[in-house]
Amino acid sequence: MTITADHGSPNVGLVEPGADGRFGEFGGRFVPETLVPACQELEQAFRNAWADPTFHEELSTVLRDYAGRPSIITECHNLSRQLGVRVLLKREDLNHTGSHKINNVIGQALLAKRMGKKRIVAETGAGQHGVASATAAALFGLDCVVYMGAVDVERQSLNVFRMKLLGAEVHAVTSGSRTLKDAVNDAMREWVASVESTHYLLGSVMGPHPYPWMVRQFHSIIGCEARAQCRDLLGGGHPDVVAACVGGGSNAIGIFSGFVDTDARLVGVEPAGGAAVGRGVPGVVHGMKSYLMQDEYGQVQEAHSISAGLDYPGVGPEHSYLASIGRAEYPNVTDAEVIEAFQLLSRTEGIIPALEPAHAIAWLVREAHTMRGATVLVNLSGRGDKDVGQMMGILG
Repeated sequence: MTITADHGSPNVGLVEPGADGRFGEFGGRFVPETLVPACQELEQAFRNAWADPTFHEELSTVLRDYAGRPSIITECHNLSRQLGVRVLLKREDLNHTGSHKINNVIGQALLAKRMGKKRIVAETGAGQHGVASATAAALFGLDCVVYMGAVDVERQSLNVFRMKLLGAEVHAVTSGSRTLKDAVNDAMREWVASVESTHYLLGSVMGPHPYPWMVRQFHSIIGCEARAQCRDLLGGGHPDVVAACVGGGSNAIGIFSGFVDTDARLVGVEPAGGAAVGRGVPGVVHGMKSYLMQDEYGQVQEAHSISAGLDYPGVGPEHSYLASIGRAEYPNVTDAEVIEAFQLLSRTEGIIPALEPAHAIAWLVREAHTMRGATVLVNLSGRGDKDVGQMMGILG
């Protein structure tokens, strides 16, 4: 396994998958025969697009003029004084639609158009990927269908309304745990049934090859920007620690990609009830081999998190690889710690985080005493508007 520079981003060191789409032993393409040609077509289309300067130019233009990139870095002076560490936030919450998800959906929507697809199908947990997908579909004139677990439809009703307002169909999934895992199942079934006209706009660094690699490439802009911004801010250096929340792991792999070839400590924070790296074992789910929460009989266990976006029993295969070689660590935090961190960042800095990145803040709060004087960069992957209703019910 090699670490190379990303196309167009010479300062970003990235782990490249092998010819079989694997990061070490993880990844691959475990799909029905009917989907193999679709995955191969997508891989070739992406390789061609990623090597085409005109594609990069169009992608960069839309991300700049529509999504609002580059996102800024905010130094948290108040929280830093309280914790005894220098806290920097990469503000993906300020992107159009309110999260990092817009990077990937713009890229994949442009790719879908390039492939002649007229329709996209997507899964969503917290609704941020669904909203971003519906946004891109409206922008580029594509039909959009979003699958969302019925549990998440209820706790993220604001995002459901936003998706519908943007013109997407939202299908509530009532099978299984009625959360993100089941939404992925139904979205993949839909793709199998309509692959001729439909592109599956998968929302994280998971699934069959080329998705984990392709989605990582679209999100590597986070790490590329952060590395350059930190170089300016820190006088040519880089942070001591780079932290992000991990469900499937797209925001984390995006920011990790900017620092994986440095000596920065990489920390992916999982929910205690969905700690695929911390509690899982290698297994196959949703077309990939990765760490997976499963019982002694190999049955997938249900994940739990206060944040709908992290309610997933697996993790992207590149994260499994980084954990297996000791390059990144994956601690977990409890819902109670997340609730406290959600309030703390709001009250100290006037920034209301989504519950997902509040996991990374929670870990920082808990471990700050072990890192006195360190500089910690946290990827604030989404804003908390979507979670205010849920937190009102909890906090009163």
